[in-house]
Amino acid sequence: MINIEEYLNNFYRGTKNPTLKAMKYFLEKFNNFDRNMKFIHIAGTNGKGSCTEIIANILIEQGYKVGKFMSPHLIKYNERITVNEKKISDNEMSDIIEELQPLIEKYNKKEEFKITLFELETIMGLLYFYRNNVDFVILETGLGGLYDCTNIIKKPLVSIITSIGYDHMRILGNTLEEIAYQKAGIIKENSDTVIFEQNSRVNKVFIDECAKKNNSLHIAKEEDIKEYRYDNDFQYFDYKDLKDLKLNLKGKMQVRNASICLETIEILKNKGYKVDIESIKEGLRTVIHKGRMEQLNENPTIIFDGAHNEPAIKNLLDMTNMYYKNRKRTYIISILSRKDYRKMLDILSKDKEASFVMTSGNDTDKFASSDELCEYMKKYTDINKIIKRDLEETIEMIMKSNDDTIYFCVGSFYTYGSVVKKINEIKGK
Repeated sequence: MINIEEYLNNFYRGTKNPTLKAMKYFLEKFNNFDRNMKFIHIAGTNGKGSCTEIIANILIEQGYKVGKFMSPHLIKYNERITVNEKKISDNEMSDIIEELQPLIEKYNKKEEFKITLFELETIMGLLYFYRNNVDFVILETGLGGLYDCTNIIKKPLVSIITSIGYDHMRILGNTLEEIAYQKAGIIKENSDTVIFEQNSRVNKVFIDECAKKNNSLHIAKEEDIKEYRYDNDFQYFDYKDLKDLKLNLKGKMQVRNASICLETIEILKNKGYKVDIESIKEGLRTVIHKGRMEQLNENPTIIFDGAHNEPAIKNLLDMTNMYYKNRKRTYIISILSRKDYRKMLDILSKDKEASFVMTSGNDTDKFASSDELCEYMKKYTDINKIIKRDLEETIEMIMKSNDDTIYFCVGSFYTYGSVVKKINEIKGK
């Protein structure tokens, strides 16, 4: 059996010119099996994971078999490919990789650009879902939409585009309209698309693309969210004719994501799929999204949020103000070097009551250095509130402390595994 972690960690991660050529090659070798599958395709800057989890949870509650393709993983690659929340096993991944290896080698010998890791993960996921005869595949894009390798699918049941914000500008464009155009690439002929209303320029991109492709656009709107309130357990709201909904995710942005999902479920119902109100309510009430405002430890309180771009950091501050404004707060910050850490720190620095621990993440080759982060943060914050420290050493010190501070690990999903592992080590798990 192939050593999965070693194989995938060493697989080609480079970038290439925008193309779906490799995905077409794979699907043709397997007789284009994807044409018989039912896809819900999701793109967007932030909110993809939350929408994936909400829709999957509702459909599973209804009794459907649901394949879920997400990225990044938090601890193991297997998390990216699940059926009804059960991860693909190492043996199953190994078998598919061994089956694909001759095709990969043949392609790489004759083509200028090699198969990338994300292309491999995507074809693995599609094959696995097809062979498990799932009822639905909820398919997250990796980057953008138009040339993302998940966009090989021909006709999704529904395309979802979540919030649009500034991220990956080097690839997707420097304006919100350019970024929206890339995300709008998943809009297909004679299908349905769901968005949440945004600024008029971004909305227009989606309206125009849907009009070109005879695609029905469904817009979830703020005005349709009524009777909103929250406590430490749930967010409560009505959406259109749906009353007394409870959402097990924190932050107003998650209510907007839930609204997108409710529009999507309505489209599925109109296409003939049964989804009753009890499944909708229970799906919202029990949904979990790991790595988003997830409490990893109670005493001391450690919360992990993978916010890694400007809109997500703004949303994080909104949530800390909603739930923790009367508590002492410390942010433990790790940011990938390819991200714009300056804009993220600009926003975090607005929490004038907080302290900050700057780390170089769990991989100094991938993360901005703690020195860089400290030097920039000094522009905004009292030097006495800024500490430079190793990530795992920080978690160890916190776990041995006995104060009432709330600690937020933020800036990247890629540190999740290290933080969880260190907490469990100290707790003796």
